Amino acid sequence: MNAVGAHEADADAATLARALDTLETVILGKPAQIRLCLACLLARGHLLIEDVPGVGKTTLAHALAHVLGLLWQRVQFTSDLLPADIIGVSIFDRASQRFNFRQGPVFTQLLLADEVNRASPRTQSALLEAMEERQVSADGTTYPLPEPFFVVATQNPHEQLGTFALPESQLDRFLMRVTLGYPDSAHERELLRGGERRELLSHVAPALSAAAVLRVQRAVRGVHVAEALLDYAQALIARTRERSDLKLGLSPRAGQGLLRAAQAWAYLAARPAALPEDLQAVLPAVVAHRLERRDPAGGGDGDAVAREVIRAVPVPT
Repeated sequence: MNAVGAHEADADAATLARALDTLETVILGKPAQIRLCLACLLARGHLLIEDVPGVGKTTLAHALAHVLGLLWQRVQFTSDLLPADIIGVSIFDRASQRFNFRQGPVFTQLLLADEVNRASPRTQSALLEAMEERQVSADGTTYPLPEPFFVVATQNPHEQLGTFALPESQLDRFLMRVTLGYPDSAHERELLRGGERRELLSHVAPALSAAAVLRVQRAVRGVHVAEALLDYAQALIARTRERSDLKLGLSPRAGQGLLRAAQAWAYLAARPAALPEDLQAVLPAVVAHRLERRDPAGGGDGDAVAREVIRAVPVPT
């Protein structure tokens, strides 16, 4: 790395540290979840934040968009939302006697899909091409999306009224699923004393920019992954496929995402190489929404399954 590259790397590390500090002042008492969210986006992944209403899902999504310095749009998903409301629509121009495509809110750098599971499956599927290929097809024409492009979606637990469960193909497009949970007593007291947490963002300057995010994403891909770590990742993946109590094991796409997430986690810790503990740190967030027991009464959710997999596979020495 030359002197200019080293200077940029040091500057990016400092701005990422500031970004984490800022996010932790907005979302209190959730440092691990915040770090996971940032690692997800730096690994070029899409993020799903799932929890009960009122614990800060949308506030966290707003904070991520603000701190990263990206152009963003918010779409409130409802049962009557149509695919054209997200992608865009062709409108006939009488003057030119032709149809012109009017871009929808998906043409942004960060799309906040709020309560994504309140929309119908048809509308949910409108995001599939955008999330996988970072492009949109309409009326036989393909339109590239801006770079970087992220989807940060929030959803309520699927057992709540008025929700549609995301299909497996949609869930698989999200690199990570993160849950916030209720705050502990001390941080809840601070929330009760203070005002609206989202208002704090108006007094904070963005820590990064689109160019800086793209630069960090390239640096994340350069984090070293040793052959022994690849062996460990394959062993973790194979373990999920061997278990007869799971409907499906992890796909190759999930395995690629797991390694990218581990690289991002290592980068945030200022390490030049990913370690087994990096894989272990990100594994539950990467795989929990992809692993489902055949018998729901079998005990434990995807997070529990992920922890069982970590305990079952020995760490390479």
